[in-house]
Amino acid sequence: MKYVTRPGAAAIATVAVLGAAVTGCGNSKSSSSASSSGGSSTAATSSVSGTISFDGVWSGAEQKAFQNVINTFNKQYPNVQINYKSNGDNNPQVLSTGVAGGNPPDMADIAQPGLVKQFVDKGALKPVTYARGVLLANFAPSWIALGTFNKKVYGLVFKASNKSTVWYNVPAFKTAGVKAPTTWPALVKAASTINASGTPAYSIGGADGWTLTDLFENIYLRQAGPVKYALLTAHKIKWTDASVTSALTTMAQVIGESGNMAGGTSGAVQTDFPTSVNNVWESPAKAAMVLEGDFVPGVATVKSQPGTGYGEFAFPSINNAPASVVIGGDTIVAFRDNPQIEAFVNFLGTRAAAAAWAAKGGFATGNKNMPTSVYPDAITRATAGAIAKAKYVVFDMSDQQPASFGATVGQGEWGLFQDFLRSPTDVSGIQSKLESAAAAAWKSGK
Repeated sequence: MKYVTRPGAAAIATVAVLGAAVTGCGNSKSSSSASSSGGSSTAATSSVSGTISFDGVWSGAEQKAFQNVINTFNKQYPNVQINYKSNGDNNPQVLSTGVAGGNPPDMADIAQPGLVKQFVDKGALKPVTYARGVLLANFAPSWIALGTFNKKVYGLVFKASNKSTVWYNVPAFKTAGVKAPTTWPALVKAASTINASGTPAYSIGGADGWTLTDLFENIYLRQAGPVKYALLTAHKIKWTDASVTSALTTMAQVIGESGNMAGGTSGAVQTDFPTSVNNVWESPAKAAMVLEGDFVPGVATVKSQPGTGYGEFAFPSINNAPASVVIGGDTIVAFRDNPQIEAFVNFLGTRAAAAAWAAKGGFATGNKNMPTSVYPDAITRATAGAIAKAKYVVFDMSDQQPASFGATVGQGEWGLFQDFLRSPTDVSGIQSKLESAAAAAWKSGK
């Protein structure tokens, strides 16, 4: 599985749709005037009381960090008791069972946007339109869109991971005399220069097929744009579309260069994700770059120092595309609606809530009002800051496909992109296979 929480199937709202959704929030029974810094300013916080049952995936250090968020909330709302229960990786099953039995928790964090949509379609979730004020004050439209279904806001992406990053070996870059590229042509040129200096440019973890889908998604978002990204995600356009042809052709500029990948093509196919990271962390490096998310440093088992051993830069722009980020994320939702739930949802949208976790590390937010100085180190400030500044933010595409197509080892996207790694010149062939597999998966719904 991926080293970042991987969501499931969900439609991605466009900014145009979001506009209607956010405007419609004004029709809700309660409109919060929550500020960017704290909770509601419409009533004395002491007047809100009660309990909230909250189920989530966070455990260990993450659970402790979320408890710090709760503690910060309780400074404003001392009479609200939040009972958090960690279900770990069983969270989807526990929540689904609760919904089926008519006894879900009051609130939950859900790492699968598809599961959120399923609950919306079943009528199990309550819209959080009362949070209109805090959402507009703190988040860009593309962020609010991530929690929008059927033109209503049902959730807030509270914790996110940046999957649009590239990690590099600093000494390898210095030896080659190259700097972090900001555009795709500059990346291709730098890769060639690095290879000529004696180090393969790329470390590809092809044994884990999801690393390849991540690469494709970052390219596709920048080339085709967020609207087509949403259409392909929902299989509203076919994988044989010309936009897919272009993205695969661009992707082949990386995986088609056997001599510029650690271990060549055969080695890349057999390299798992942790090894692909270690290849770049090694001294001397076995490869100069690994194109993966902000979770990369946490996977390395080889010791290296940030700044002197390894560095990071944003996934390069393609065809002058604006800043764009593919994310994994945890969405906060509510199964019930009462004053204490509304108070907590509004609070979670503030910079105070984000800062309470961000200071502990292992966290990124789309909250544009939280200063990046809150993050504990320079690299996190860069990767997390990019999330909040991006014009376009989308969930991982393969996370939003039926599992047989987007999240199964050796088949669907994961298996077919491994085939593409082996034969990167067969663009039309892989497109046909992807379309056939996608059509079957969407028809079965599995």
